[in-house]
Amino acid sequence: MTNLANDSVHSTSIAAWLAEGQSSQRDMLESLQNLKSKSSTPFNIIASHRHNRPEIFEFADRVYREPYPEKAAIEDEAQETTDSLGLRLAIASAPGEDFRYDLSFEEFLTAAFTDEVRTIGDFKVIIPADSVEFLQGAVLDHNEAQGLVIRNPNRPAAPVFDGLTNGDALSAEVEAVLSSDVNPALASHGGFVTYIGHDGEGMAYLTMGGGCHGCSMSKATMLDGVQTMLVEAVPAITGVRDLTDHSTGANPYYN
Repeated sequence: MTNLANDSVHSTSIAAWLAEGQSSQRDMLESLQNLKSKSSTPFNIIASHRHNRPEIFEFADRVYREPYPEKAAIEDEAQETTDSLGLRLAIASAPGEDFRYDLSFEEFLTAAFTDEVRTIGDFKVIIPADSVEFLQGAVLDHNEAQGLVIRNPNRPAAPVFDGLTNGDALSAEVEAVLSSDVNPALASHGGFVTYIGHDGEGMAYLTMGGGCHGCSMSKATMLDGVQTMLVEAVPAITGVRDLTDHSTGANPYYN
């Protein structure tokens, strides 16, 4: 049953659609009994199935049998609205933070010129221009245990801190070690580190993400693992500093 009116007294007739299924019809009968006791307004009933319980029709001043043109028009309009919608998927987190996503429905024909609109079967996905780079290769999935799941192979952009150097030859060496040695080792715990820059005096500044963000073992991982590997591989680096706000970690490997 859909579209039952509320309990207030109405000046116009109440139209009630009857759905197929004995359970829903029992609910309908109970609802109509309750509503009839509070209102003298006439009922118009639209029956969608020939097996509707006869006692339901006793409440009706007029009964219509489907197909019913007005209902079909309403359903057609609703379908047209649904067909024009797409899922807008955007990165909502700031640089240096673990990815957070903003999902909403909007009409894909009104998407900005710079947005990407991708078609997956009959489904449209709208991706804002500033999120495209960070969603390359991402998979949108659904399962009963977790609901909607986004599997994103990318990493957040590094935050910018004044006074640190990034983009020079030393930074390239550090990032190469992180990419080839450090992050593959951390991946077993679902974690990674992101290079922010160096201070010109041998100290490299990093943030931790994924399972390392908020992990109770993050300090040991940074000093005994990451620092040891970087210092051995890059002579100009003498130590590392962690700039992560571990209080905001949403999914740490160790609590």
